[in-house]
Amino acid sequence: MSDSEELNRLADLHQRGVLSDEEFAQAKARVLNGTSGGRSGGGDAGSVLNSLRRSRDDRWVGGVCGGLAQITGMASWFWRLAFTLLVLCAGTGVLLYLLLWIFLPED
Repeated sequence: MSDSEELNRLADLHQRGVLSDEEFAQAKARVLNGTSGGRSGGGDAGSVLNSLRRSRDDRWVGGVCGGLAQITGMASWFWRLAFTLLVLCAGTGVLLYLLLWIFLPED
């Protein structure tokens, strides 16, 4: 989505009352500055993946969930819960966590 389309969509949401004045100003500034606020849009998905790091501060085992929380803006407990639930699915959570632990550099 181009910047002009994104700005038009934000203006439409603001007119309909979905976004407050403050939210509209923040979203507009993000679009104009070229930042995505944690979302991986079409053009910057590579930069988001390259900035993915394991956390040194928010860690229980390897810091993978803390790193995912930093990049996505979601709480780290959510990622811990997701990996725990994936462990119940034939151990895929353990495999995925180990791969991320091995291949992600530390912050």
